[in-house]
Amino acid sequence: MEFEAIGTYAKPILALAVLAYFAYIFVIKKEEFKKAQVVAISAVMTALVTVATIVIQVPTPPTRGYINLGDTMVMLSGVLFGPLVGAFAGGFGSALADAITGYAHWAPFTLIIKGLEGLVVGYIAYKREDFTGILIGTIIGGFIMVSGYFLVEVFFYGYPSALVEVPGNTLQAVSGIIVGGGIGYIIKRGYPDIMNLIQT
Repeated sequence: MEFEAIGTYAKPILALAVLAYFAYIFVIKKEEFKKAQVVAISAVMTALVTVATIVIQVPTPPTRGYINLGDTMVMLSGVLFGPLVGAFAGGFGSALADAITGYAHWAPFTLIIKGLEGLVVGYIAYKREDFTGILIGTIIGGFIMVSGYFLVEVFFYGYPSALVEVPGNTLQAVSGIIVGGGIGYIIKRGYPDIMNLIQT
């Protein structure tokens, strides 16, 4: 299968991801999360991730991808609201940006890679809300993003082409750590009960 042909399946995959997320909230986690709040906050953070991903796009022809600033909001989502919102906003928001800006062939992979990034950042930042915990979480999340795209690119384009995008993806990770992690830490220090917006 040609890599670009994967874009044909991007929309149904994203739709299934949204349905699975809502099912998880309303069925499995209905006693743990306030439905209205978690859905609203997820939507807001998803929109922020999408906008941040779209606002600056630097194409990387060897891998038919692009460098962006979306990781700032992916990491902020996880730091502020934990793994559930971090995973959805990171994965779906980033994949949505791919789908609507001509990079739909990347959307299914982005959904998984950025979703894992937001999940891990959110999980660690939720368990350890101090500066060190947030820093560790965002660094690991950044590593997941860089290595995830690298592995996919090696598979489809080969090692030399994949290597071209590593510096740009590393820059994305660093921007996420500094901006997303930094702003998230400042907000959580000023408003330590922010997680109560989605928890009972």
